[in-house]
Amino acid sequence: MTAYRKYATITLASLLALQVSVAQTTSAAPKKSLQYGAQYTGKRKDTAMAKFRTNRFGQFIHWGLYSIPGGIWQGKTYNYAAEFLKSSAHIPTSTWDSLQYQFNPTKFDARAWAKMAKRMGVKYMTITTKHHEGFCLWSSQYTNFHVGNTPFKRDILQELVTAYNAEGIDVNFYYSVLDWHHPDWKYDIKTAADQTQFLRYLDFAYNQLKELATRYPTVKCFWFDGTWDNSIKKNGWWTLEVEKMLKQTIPGVIVNSRLRADDYGARHRDSNGELMGDYESGYERRLPDPVKDLVVTQTDWEACMTIPENQWGYHKDWSLSYVKTPQELIEMLTLATSLGGNFLLNFGPQGDGAIRPEEQQIATAIGDWMKVNGEAIYGGDYAGLKKQDWGYFIRQPGSNKLYMVVFNQPLSGIARLQLSDKTKLLRSYLLEAPGQTLRWQETQKNQYNLSLPVLKKTAPYVIVLETEQGSGSTGNYQEAKT
Repeated sequence: MTAYRKYATITLASLLALQVSVAQTTSAAPKKSLQYGAQYTGKRKDTAMAKFRTNRFGQFIHWGLYSIPGGIWQGKTYNYAAEFLKSSAHIPTSTWDSLQYQFNPTKFDARAWAKMAKRMGVKYMTITTKHHEGFCLWSSQYTNFHVGNTPFKRDILQELVTAYNAEGIDVNFYYSVLDWHHPDWKYDIKTAADQTQFLRYLDFAYNQLKELATRYPTVKCFWFDGTWDNSIKKNGWWTLEVEKMLKQTIPGVIVNSRLRADDYGARHRDSNGELMGDYESGYERRLPDPVKDLVVTQTDWEACMTIPENQWGYHKDWSLSYVKTPQELIEMLTLATSLGGNFLLNFGPQGDGAIRPEEQQIATAIGDWMKVNGEAIYGGDYAGLKKQDWGYFIRQPGSNKLYMVVFNQPLSGIARLQLSDKTKLLRSYLLEAPGQTLRWQETQKNQYNLSLPVLKKTAPYVIVLETEQGSGSTGNYQEAKT
């Protein structure tokens, strides 16, 4: 039995006490004493976290047994997320698990996936090693429900790690703690017997995670999911022990906030409001408001986004959901970068291992834009400037450059720029044509009118502003009197 189990002797009474509402904590209240809360405050300063931060753009991949039926069961189409089909169609576990013997993705080519990702411009990829269905994309010694017992047999994770690393792309592992296949999984803990049973499951999950970290040591991050149930909230000690184990096994590894729960069942942020894990990962199919949610700039964070509005795993019928355009997705990536966050864009490969043509076309369109404008995204950060109507500001730390990503072309052809005090504008130019200087004029203190280029295209474009800190406005402007 592993050493972390020393925490498992929590009494039933104390488990039930963990239902105390975190909402009772206010900013004026004294800090709570926590054993399993945040382990540090602020942003991690090490090189591994700096690399994650500068990557900015990642590819999410949801792939498993659910990719075989693709949202359709016994002739009926279910428009809810395809990876939840087992639940949506009320399919018995034994029936669903038999899909294991149909899993033979003969069109799977890890190198082709990696080359598509490289072409799209991503710097990291996150793959579902085990989703809620419990099926494992590696041959785990702790279960028979894995790819090694399918007609395919091959180690999918190793092939992906090798192929993506060869393209210079970091690989992260998604792992669902929620497991519909395992008999000891519990949604809640109401009795001592429940806790005894659930501890067996926690041992299983702990051992699988140790197995993943040991077998694939180049993995950069563990992305947890399925931790919202009371069973996990009442075992916050386990989430901390898993985080510690992963960081001991792979020095520098990163863990998202979804894993963690504290002594009182608070998730993502502990009962004192401090972030648990290394970055905030609560932004699922949504992004922060660029005006109201500037609190996100105080921590590292990531938004994960689907292409069809309601699907992560492969669904045979895309017409059931609104499908986002490349321009929309580029704007989401830009917004995330402008607020100092990462953007993780999801793809759902088919059951045969091929990536649907529509997704490939979207990846190509985004890649064409990133090839020209990626300089503004990679390593980009919050500029500390007011949100402006034409688009988004992005700064590059340690540089004198500001990037304007223009999505809304003013009819006047002039973009008004409000810069910060002691920032002097020296030069402006289109990123794709650095030799062509754009005209600008200072109109008020720290405010400029910039003449925009006339471009025959509909895609957003990037303007570079070269600035100088220290001197500020050059004009003598009278403040308005009212």
